[in-house]
This record gives sequence, structure tokens and C-alpha cells, in this order.
Amino acid sequence: MRKSLILIFGVMILQLNLSCKSQYSVTELNKIFTTEQIADLNKITEFFKTEMCLHLDTDFKTCYERTPHEYLLATGNGFWTNIDFEEQKKLYAQISKSTFNEIWMFCESTYYPSETKAKDICAVSTGKYQKYLSELGKTNPRIAKYAERIQASGSFGSLDIQYWEVLKDKKSFNINDPNIQLILAIHYLSMNDQSTRNADLIEQKKVKFN
Repeated sequence: MRKSLILIFGVMILQLNLSCKSQYSVTELNKIFTTEQIADLNKITEFFKTEMCLHLDTDFKTCYERTPHEYLLATGNGFWTNIDFEEQKKLYAQISKSTFNEIWMFCESTYYPSETKAKDICAVSTGKYQKYLSELGKTNPRIAKYAERIQASGSFGSLDIQYWEVLKDKKSFNINDPNIQLILAIHYLSMNDQSTRNADLIEQKKVKFN
């Protein structure tokens, strides 16, 4: 009898775990990206989580909510600037070129007053990632707005997603949803790249797309 109860209890736990995982749709990911690309996207999310959590064994939602966003912004730095950019560049090298090119591209920027030209990270407004955002946007109006903004500008802007919005709008930004985690990861890694890659040149810039 005791063994039967243990078995039943075990099956119930397994079903509960499967139910929790299946509540978040992966239809858009599977429809748009290849298996290899999905593995790369998982690497991107995991890297961002590790950096955000300061390498502590904590879940994504807890780390994001406990990050002192307001304090860091008040000091003039978004929390994304604490991401190790050298490690981020290693991440770029670890994912396939095809995955990278579906999300990011390099555009030429001119920095003043030196008029130095350098490459900056920009969004690929016609890539698979943009299509993925648009697909998610069919059931999430806030993500649809975000997708439209990226497509129009060709870049990731700090005002496109703001921390207080993520924390308060739990319907649009369910931080437990792997789709939202991926969007936040790519957004903040892009912000870190834009802030760090040419930090020594940043004063004023004019972006020219290739």
C-alpha cells in the first residue's frame, strides 16, 4: 500500500512538472528557428541569467526582481553594464554565425568630436528574431509594440523596455516565461554591447546603417 502511494505521488509530481513547463508556448521558437539556433538562444538566456544572478544558483525571476534597478540607474548606469563584456564576446563566439546574424548586425557609427568611425551592434530588422517577436506579438500587444519599435529603428533602445514596466506589467512580462526571458536577455545584452564596445569614443554619435 505504501509503495502504491509513493508511486501515485511520484506520478502526480511528474505531471505537475510537465504541466508547469507546458504552460509556456514554444510554438513560435520551433516554427521559426532551427534546432541548432534554439540551442544557441538557450545559451544566450542562460549566459544573461548567470551574469544577472552574479553566478549564484538563483532563478531568473528572483534575480531580476532583486536587482537594484532604480539605484543603479540613479548612479547613471543600467544594471546591464555589470555584465562582463569580455565574457559576452566569448558567448558570441560560442553561438553559430547563423544565429547571431538572425538577431544582430554591425552598423557603422561616427563618434564626435574625433569623427572616429567604429562598428556598433544593431538589430537585424528583417531577421528571424524580428519575425519571432512579431509572432509573439500576435498574443502579446506589448511585445508587438516592442517589435515595431525595433523594426522601425534598427536598434535596441534603453527606453523600449523599462525595468519598472517589467516588474509591474506581469501580464505582458511574465518573467517565468522562457520567451520573455529570451527577449530580456537579448535586449539587455544589446544594451551592454552598445554601452561598452566603444565606451572610450562615446560622446556623440551618428549611426549609418550598412
